[in-house]
Amino acid sequence: MSETTIRIPTPLRGFVGGRDQVAVPGATVREALAALTAGQESFHDRLFTAEGELRRFVNVYLGRDDVRRLGGLDAALPAGATLTLMVALAGG
Repeated sequence: MSETTIRIPTPLRGFVGGRDQVAVPGATVREALAALTAGQESFHDRLFTAEGELRRFVNVYLGRDDVRRLGGLDAALPAGATLTLMVALAGG
């Protein structure tokens, strides 16, 4: 299984030791995000609903494409893929 690089936005870097990207195994978006959040329930809950779907304010891109348009969490990842996490921030 090849590794996928996941780019981490600043608000979530505390979950990954401050790193801006992390390499994880996974053949699908779901598997890669599961590997990213393994053992970190609060991180997992930040990204996913209780039903296991991405929260509305969490966007994941494979290259320039929103994974929701590529098959969602079950979209296959090519070898050497890069995912970018983006979270909407509220406030003012």
